[in-house]
Amino acid sequence: MRTLRACAALLGAALAATMVSGCGSGDASTVTVNIGYQSRTINTVTVGTLLRDRGTFEAELRDLGKTNGVKYKVEWKDFASGPPLTAAMLAGQVDIGSMGDAPVLVNGSKTRDHSDVRSELIAIAGYNLRGSLNQVVVPVDSPATSLADLRGQVVSTSIGSAAHGMLATGLTGLGMSLGDVKLLGQDPPVGASALTGGQAAALAQFVPWPQSLVFQGKARLLYDGGSANIATLHAVVANQRFDRAHPDVVAAFLAAQRETGDYLNAHPLDAAKRVAELTGIPAEVVYLYNGPNGLVHFDSTIKAPLVDALGKLLPFLKGLGAVGDLDLGQFVNDRYVRALYGADYDTRRADTSPPSALIGTDPVCGGAVSDPATASEVWFTGKETTSVARTPACLLKQIAQSADAVRVAYVPDAGTGLRLFAATATWVTDPAAPADGRLLPFAVLADADRYVSTHPGSSVLDYKAALQAR
Repeated sequence: MRTLRACAALLGAALAATMVSGCGSGDASTVTVNIGYQSRTINTVTVGTLLRDRGTFEAELRDLGKTNGVKYKVEWKDFASGPPLTAAMLAGQVDIGSMGDAPVLVNGSKTRDHSDVRSELIAIAGYNLRGSLNQVVVPVDSPATSLADLRGQVVSTSIGSAAHGMLATGLTGLGMSLGDVKLLGQDPPVGASALTGGQAAALAQFVPWPQSLVFQGKARLLYDGGSANIATLHAVVANQRFDRAHPDVVAAFLAAQRETGDYLNAHPLDAAKRVAELTGIPAEVVYLYNGPNGLVHFDSTIKAPLVDALGKLLPFLKGLGAVGDLDLGQFVNDRYVRALYGADYDTRRADTSPPSALIGTDPVCGGAVSDPATASEVWFTGKETTSVARTPACLLKQIAQSADAVRVAYVPDAGTGLRLFAATATWVTDPAAPADGRLLPFAVLADADRYVSTHPGSSVLDYKAALQAR
């Protein structure tokens, strides 16, 4: 913490020397910092829910105030999604905010012509390079096996969101378009209710809504956004006038974000439990995304593939009329986070490996757990820690041999590595595979069927049968 505060102070001093300072520059006045966040969007917890709970930002500002005589007050403002947060930024009510990739682009477009509220992207909150933070789910008993089966059906999504774009991309890959389905524009919780209530045949949404419904047994995964292999992300945007006037405050915020991210990556289970307490989202769902080898990578550096993904999303949003022209070269500003990481920045920016990896020793099959393509994990009821396994087959063996009930278990998709709930995966048994790899989990039934069709002797089975087939 002390090191991060020192970095924040040095960064602020360096930036202040080259920028025009605002009102909080040395008198005893109070500078109010308005932070916009989304408490239930769990891939922004390091710049929102968890950051606020740990009080790291306030601690950074208290130390900063001791050096410059300024008092700081932080106002946290919780939003359900990105659009209302952007509206608040346009009204001058939010200085620093976080939101998903599509809302980020809308934010940059809508604020660019207003010098007093113009924003810039200054850091990344969380990301998934494959795009697996957006998914399409259907009711458990739905006959649909692919997006093609949704032709003429009602599909709920948030219009203009990355999930909306994912749906368009997925349909295009099948020679279809959004016109082939009946779009129902709804916020995530409303769409979830529409799906479970029978008003929608499918729900196309972002984290954590699809997998929350899967975990509850109310839906199954039909399509993973990672199939398009286009990265998705959440980012931090700041009012440009504010960050020019108070670069030391922005530096302190990013230093606090880095500390929070380091804590989450080092203590993922404890962090997931705390986020669950604060948001009401089941810890099992939070841990699916934020745990080791999880669907979200928490890293504030602005990586080139993420900027490229924004560039690919921009034409789609333009086609909807949601954004105008936006120069990403001007909108994306990595000077703050670059100064925070110093000489390590380019190395960190180039690194896309999981910042929190699933490692350990398999207690049943033996050997080191290290390969993210097969590493699996189980959380037994009543246990304060999880147990790891080298492969999904070894995980099933461990569960079958244990006298403890399973709270939740996680396995990687056999084809993509996508982190799944073991109990809701579609399993395949392949007698020709090595003993520790004969049971293979898949996220969707269609992928399991494709594997079986090319591997004679293999067959599809459910979770209970997989446990018995170990």
